[in-house]
Amino acid sequence: MSGSSGTGALDGAVVAVAGAGGPAGRATLVRLAGAGATVVGADADAESLAEAVDAARRAHSGATVTGETVDLLDPAATRAWAARTEQDHGRGRSGVDGLVHLVGGWRGGKTFADTDLADWDLLEKLLIRTVQHTSLAFHDGLLRSDRGRYVLVSAAGASKPTAGNAAYAAAKAAAEAWTLALGDDFRKAGGDEGPRAAAAILVIKALVHDAMRAERPNAKFAGFTDAGELADAIAGVWDRPAGEVNGNRLWLTPES
Repeated sequence: MSGSSGTGALDGAVVAVAGAGGPAGRATLVRLAGAGATVVGADADAESLAEAVDAARRAHSGATVTGETVDLLDPAATRAWAARTEQDHGRGRSGVDGLVHLVGGWRGGKTFADTDLADWDLLEKLLIRTVQHTSLAFHDGLLRSDRGRYVLVSAAGASKPTAGNAAYAAAKAAAEAWTLALGDDFRKAGGDEGPRAAAAILVIKALVHDAMRAERPNAKFAGFTDAGELADAIAGVWDRPAGEVNGNRLWLTPES
């Protein structure tokens, strides 16, 4: 595939993707580039990020897709990335049109009593701190846009935690609460006219991608969301009015 076919809500948009080097990030870069967006990816893993950026460029040769290694646990570095994204890719206008948050990680066990609090220490950083830093860093830029979107991908377990997933579910629930608070801020900023920017949560059971299928060819992955389908849903957030998605959980798996 070559060139970008963007003629819709994402055409000409500037969208940053945090955690762009993973399977979901790779699919999202390709999807957003194909919709006509300028896509700015960030990841702590420089090699995986470079591969994801190259894949998006190959898929859509006319698109602008860049990558930058950013430590999203460093608030100053995250703010600097947000500022560069707006300054370097704003095309003469102010604002950033989106931040897609795909930073993930999982730790867990079989029982509640077996919970290792070292897992919480890691997940609090990956799943909560990075959300805090990106949302604060991009907040003003999203409000300056006429189509700003903050998109968090979460897990159904945040609403219905299981015994062995206490740390993971609690971290995801905290990230959701933080994102919903951002949505309330956008609502208040919009006043009587309604929000211009939106913070939305896409909820999945778990993610599946081609490498997982290759490793486990007999697995059914029941209820899992394919990385490509997730990328489509992410892009679809821009197709809906801000007031319709702001402060909402958008379920891609049966609601629990």
